Amino acid sequence: MTNGHAGSRKSVLLDVKGLKKYFPIRRGLLQKTVGLVKAVDDVTFFVNRGETLSLVGESGCGKTTTARCILRAITPTAGQVLLSDNGALVDVATVPKSRLRSLRRQMQMIFQDPFSSLNPRMTLLDIVG
Repeated sequence: MTNGHAGSRKSVLLDVKGLKKYFPIRRGLLQKTVGLVKAVDDVTFFVNRGETLSLVGESGCGKTTTARCILRAITPTAGQVLLSDNGALVDVATVPKSRLRSLRRQMQMIFQDPFSSLNPRMTLLDIVG
């Protein structure tokens, strides 16, 4: 996923680059890793001051996993999550846990209302219009 605009990057609040989250598939008595589930694979976008970003997609496509990686509720497999902190970009994916609490105060995850969510039986024009 990439931004659909070529806007100015002068006032970037959040810059996500190459974000990946892979979960191991384990089998057998010794729980040997036999493969990986690529829940998030190379997500890149940025959000400037004054902009809003929505992650929209079908169930199971990685929206929540992406958001949890950005908040570092789970640790990303790879990539950068750069958050503006007093004008300096800080990599949320690698900061010490002691600093993470203050950074999280600047971030918020808003879950969808299931009663107003997108209906897969309707076209986007029907839902928005």
